[in-house]
Amino acid sequence: MSKILTTESGAPIADNQNSASAGEYGPLLIQDQQLLEKLARFNRERIPERVVHARGSGAYGYFEVTDEVSQFSRADFLSSVGKRTEVFLRFSTVAGNLGSSDAVRDPRGFALKFYTEEGNYDLVGNNTPVFFIKDPIKFPDFIHSQKRDPYTGIQEADNVWDFWAHSPASTHQITWLFGDRGIPASYRHMNGYGSHTYQWVNESGDAFWVKYHFKTNQGIRSLDGDQAAEVVGGDADSHQRDLHQAIERGVFPSWTLYVQLMPVAEAADYRFNPFDLTKVWPHADYPLQKVGRLVLNKNPENVFAEVEQSAFSPNNFVPGIGPSPDKMLQGRLFAYADAQRYRLGVNHTLLAVNAPKATEANNYGRDGLSAINKSGRGKNYEPNSYDGPAQTDSALAAPVALNGHTGTYTTPAHTKDDDFFQAGELFRLMSAGEQERLINNIAGFLAQVTRDDIVEKNLAHFHAADENYGARLEAAVAKLRAGDEG
Repeated sequence: MSKILTTESGAPIADNQNSASAGEYGPLLIQDQQLLEKLARFNRERIPERVVHARGSGAYGYFEVTDEVSQFSRADFLSSVGKRTEVFLRFSTVAGNLGSSDAVRDPRGFALKFYTEEGNYDLVGNNTPVFFIKDPIKFPDFIHSQKRDPYTGIQEADNVWDFWAHSPASTHQITWLFGDRGIPASYRHMNGYGSHTYQWVNESGDAFWVKYHFKTNQGIRSLDGDQAAEVVGGDADSHQRDLHQAIERGVFPSWTLYVQLMPVAEAADYRFNPFDLTKVWPHADYPLQKVGRLVLNKNPENVFAEVEQSAFSPNNFVPGIGPSPDKMLQGRLFAYADAQRYRLGVNHTLLAVNAPKATEANNYGRDGLSAINKSGRGKNYEPNSYDGPAQTDSALAAPVALNGHTGTYTTPAHTKDDDFFQAGELFRLMSAGEQERLINNIAGFLAQVTRDDIVEKNLAHFHAADENYGARLEAAVAKLRAGDEG
């Protein structure tokens, strides 16, 4: 016999097909518990979607250390070759809402949760090694410029490019986004990056600045604009479907993790600000070092419970890994977890997808929405004399030396710390075909802008990055705008 259908309080339900009424044709009765409970729960099935990265897919898997790196970090999950740690990875687009399409030109989120024996470690990055801005105070304005206009209700090219016109540091990321990798063919066929700079510290207390690179083992595959439009028209859920079906078939996607490591002492005199999210560390300066392999081999049982309710915070570190002075990272240390406290409640860390798996959380947090009192009769203060959880003597990361006066700073302190040099370098690395497609992609969007001054300000940025880049783009935009006017 199958299970008996019950109310949420466990009482058996005799009729789930017909509402109780006052007579055969009479009004419905408020005493019908199943009707009221069912409708009330249905009204509350949706929670606030993420303001950014709303459209997402996810899967479980493992991370396996393949190369010795314990000399650089004392993190236990990196301690020995062959060690495996369970993970959950959430992919996402940035600008679209929950119902948007997968195959669009947009950065992709690459958020990874390691369920380590020392607690959960969250690594929150993208499929690009850089970003549009370098200071978190600009982030709400940036997202507002990319989202739907409050008057027209649609994304406006004027808004997007107006923000970028006033944010020259975006030039590098724009060059990435409108290049060949701007629309991945699937989540399996793109790289992931930690993007930010983090800190590793070893058992001896030696500290290193680190950047993460997850290289896809499926190979890079991307779509051009026409291919993407065809995919979107046929299947808005293309990336979700591809990931789910690949894992169901036993074709488990994987990535190889490499890191770049910079001794802390070298940061001050490096020619770029190593903590600037709009810049990369050239591999010639800090070569990639192999660390391990990431494999996804299990789909979620319930997408809402495990993907939509998954919560990541770059402030979830483990011993041996910590933050850096990266300003964008510093802002995200607060903002990510706070977003989930709003969306899911203060006890969201108790949800199965977010709770530690290889250890348990012990603290004195109490009450709030959906509290379950895991601590029983335990005291709710610390220190105490009742054998409650006590602090450790070991710090997660190494101290960072500070200097200077409090204030707001915009003046670059490194020799090549301008907003355009690396964008130009990226352009010059591209083949002739890649350059042509990049220019056509940017021109097609920039030409939609209605104000001449916004177009001119943006073109000046590309001229500053590379004169050939700027001149070709200017000609392409002028041709498109002339055609529109004609």
